[in-house]
Amino acid sequence: MQPAALPDLAHTHPRPMHWLATAAAMAAVVAGAGLLQPEAATATGAGAAPVGAPRAAPGPAPEAAGAAYPLECGGAPSVVVRQASGDLDGDGSPETVAVAHCDAGSGTPPSGVYVLTRGKDGAARVVATLVEPAVKQSVEALAVRDGVVTATLLGYSSPDVPSCCPDLRESAEWRWRGGAFVRSAAGAAARSV
Repeated sequence: MQPAALPDLAHTHPRPMHWLATAAAMAAVVAGAGLLQPEAATATGAGAAPVGAPRAAPGPAPEAAGAAYPLECGGAPSVVVRQASGDLDGDGSPETVAVAHCDAGSGTPPSGVYVLTRGKDGAARVVATLVEPAVKQSVEALAVRDGVVTATLLGYSSPDVPSCCPDLRESAEWRWRGGAFVRSAAGAAARSV
């Protein structure tokens, strides 16, 4: 038998004191890891309340009169003629749906239907357009119920119909789906008035 090339190490023979020191060191590591845990993870985004936590009371719906609408009025003011509020996207805060048009003074100016939300500064801001004024419709009725926007739209069957007297009536509704408002006919297709 050949002698080992390495010297015999006395400390490689464990004694009870070695086992106690090792156990104490391991206990200290486990205890330290338990104290230095990160915060508990939640299913909500940064800054949001954890799932199951009570929500803060929602603020009031945005004021339609103070918003800036994307209307081209040629220097004339715009006017809000109808509005309705409700939680449209299920986030617990109400939105406002506003019908606005240029204050033309006579005739039936085309309306725009806009969804407003409250910005971080508290001011109302337009986040969606449901009806563009370019389609030349006016709105006879507007409601928000159970997250659904319903409207009765008035329009024209031909360019020969005077702007004072729309001759078509159409019911429409919008629902928030997949990050956008989706329109569907609430009743029959456009009918003569």
